[in-house]
Amino acid sequence: MADIGVLGGSGFYSFLADARRVEVSTPFGPPSEPPVVGEVAGRSVAFIPRHGADHRFPPHRVNYRANLWALRALGVRQVLAPCAVGSLRPSLTPGTFLVPDQYVDRTWGRPQTVYDDAAVHTSAADPYCPVGRATIIATGNVVPSGTMVVINGPRFSTRAESLWHAAQGWSVVGMTGAPEAALARELGLCYTSLAVVTDHDAGFQQGEGVTEAEVYKVFAESIDRLKSLLTQVIPRLPSSTTDCTCHHAVESTDAGRRDEVVVR
Repeated sequence: MADIGVLGGSGFYSFLADARRVEVSTPFGPPSEPPVVGEVAGRSVAFIPRHGADHRFPPHRVNYRANLWALRALGVRQVLAPCAVGSLRPSLTPGTFLVPDQYVDRTWGRPQTVYDDAAVHTSAADPYCPVGRATIIATGNVVPSGTMVVINGPRFSTRAESLWHAAQGWSVVGMTGAPEAALARELGLCYTSLAVVTDHDAGFQQGEGVTEAEVYKVFAESIDRLKSLLTQVIPRLPSSTTDCTCHHAVESTDAGRRDEVVVR
């Protein structure tokens, strides 16, 4: 039904015109919202707002497994995953779009695998799809690399945490990029993050630091540019029949070679 999926972040609750809602059952319960399927530049696209249409799911309660399983069940092979992030570098100012090439997972308590009954050890050395990243970068007007540290939330960082993250050389801080990327890899999906900088993190702020209102305001100001970028990227992505190393991550594991795990 669709070969491209988009996961909407904070403030990004709708995308497709004339879309139809599709009910999808998953082994992990319902997704944040039933996906809607429509067209962008002649390509079939499924959209799910990861926090729900009314932002009822905080980052630690998002059903990441169900969201990605639902997209995969619809035939999606390429996933674009915009998210709001705080900047850990003075040069990454609010409104900047960054395409991460690495992430650091500092979350806890979130299911980290879709395989609860098998030991499946997939490689995460390069966690994002090289083709998806190259396609976004080719459009220009994005920072082409950086490391995103993912915290549990829903609170923002303390100033000490923020300065520590920056001292590690990391670029931005978000709350939803993990385990989303790892789960996508297990499901054989090409996953590409697109980080929208909404603020400078607490270590670079004066006064009260980052506020929820500030994040929503800047993301809202960036939403039209974000949708325009996605509209440029979607028709340039390869078709669902184009092979990619992302599709074979599970096959390369011992469990995959023994046919103990089959992703349908």
